[in-house]
Amino acid sequence: MLTPARTGAAVLTATLLAGLAAGPALADAASSPSPSAPAAAASPSPVAPPAALYGKSDPSYDGVWRQAMALTALNSAKVTPSAEAVDWLTGQQCADGGWPSFRADAKSACVAATEDSNATAMAMQALVALGGHQAAVDKGVQWLKANQNTDGSWAYNPGSPGDADSTGLAVSALRAAGTDPTQVAKDGKTGLTALGTLQLGCAAPAEQRGAFAYQAPAAGQSLSANALATAQATLAVAGGSLPVAAGSPTGAAPKAPDCSTGTGAPSGASTESAAESASAYLAAQLAANGQHLMLSTPGAAAPSPDYSSTTWAVLSLVRAGHPQQAAGAVDWLAANGAAWTKGQAGPDAGATAALILAAQAAGRDPHSFGGTDLVKQLTDSGPAAQQSAAKDAKDAKKKSGFSLWLVGVGVLAGVGFGLLISMNRKRGQ
Repeated sequence: MLTPARTGAAVLTATLLAGLAAGPALADAASSPSPSAPAAAASPSPVAPPAALYGKSDPSYDGVWRQAMALTALNSAKVTPSAEAVDWLTGQQCADGGWPSFRADAKSACVAATEDSNATAMAMQALVALGGHQAAVDKGVQWLKANQNTDGSWAYNPGSPGDADSTGLAVSALRAAGTDPTQVAKDGKTGLTALGTLQLGCAAPAEQRGAFAYQAPAAGQSLSANALATAQATLAVAGGSLPVAAGSPTGAAPKAPDCSTGTGAPSGASTESAAESASAYLAAQLAANGQHLMLSTPGAAAPSPDYSSTTWAVLSLVRAGHPQQAAGAVDWLAANGAAWTKGQAGPDAGATAALILAAQAAGRDPHSFGGTDLVKQLTDSGPAAQQSAAKDAKDAKKKSGFSLWLVGVGVLAGVGFGLLISMNRKRGQ
């Protein structure tokens, strides 16, 4: 799932790797809020994807992320992924417990400075959803603890300033792994503490209150609302992780922060109020922009629809208890998302998986989402899925029933044949 937001991290990671090969390492100056890299950051020599990987595009910057998203989505759709695909993901894990964005040779040692917190968080959530991989998940938890910044945040790569996207993903991964994120702290500060410092409060313009900034501002600057940062961080403060279960379509609309008591207070003193404020921001932005969020790309004449942020907004709103505010965005994704999933090398596995997760969370059918069977599209992009245990049992039952039927027919035929012989004998007497 390639988005412009990962440009800095992707390019700087590649630069760092080149520096390690040729000389002293270069320090990462930025990290990314998104699990993707744009075409501009593609590797000089595109890497062919392994047979066990979902998607046919160069996996250099999103191999682990998209594999984890695919496995999570397929599992939520009651499809059992191939063992080969799962083994590939676990085989990418580094000795210290983290995951890189991609390792062409899983036997080679990882470069600690370029391990990817976003990929690690997503891999952990996928393995928890699949079950049976607790040892790998526990190692991931230890890696997150070891690479938490002193302000409680996480960066895309270790040693960089933290950001809301990476911190939100890490908090969700810890929660999925059964680790209380409020108990994972550096210098007394947790990931939720860090997110609180990045949420715009009453000092911000009214239309930005409740949003999250990507990173802390430079000295003298103010926090700036970021769509993807808000969409991913909201899932964390709402107590969620992937996959998100479908929610009740009823409930009150989210409330914007109450600023009647002052102008300098943060948007909320608790994670519950933080999630409510962020949900109100997301709902307002969706309503103001035709039920999708917008992306402002440097150099572009005008903002463009942001499919990735919109998908995460759906997941976060459903988890926060506001699926009715996500319904319009789900309709928009159903009508427009097919174009997003069409990559140059074939279906984009990460984007397809994200739409499956959003459809499932909204109670929609991913087999018929805007006229597309997303599950088939995803399975066709990677190794053949295993037959589910339920289908195996059903087939076995059918086979067993058919066998019993044959036995019954055989018995009846035998009885009939015996009666026929007996009658013929009597006639001959």
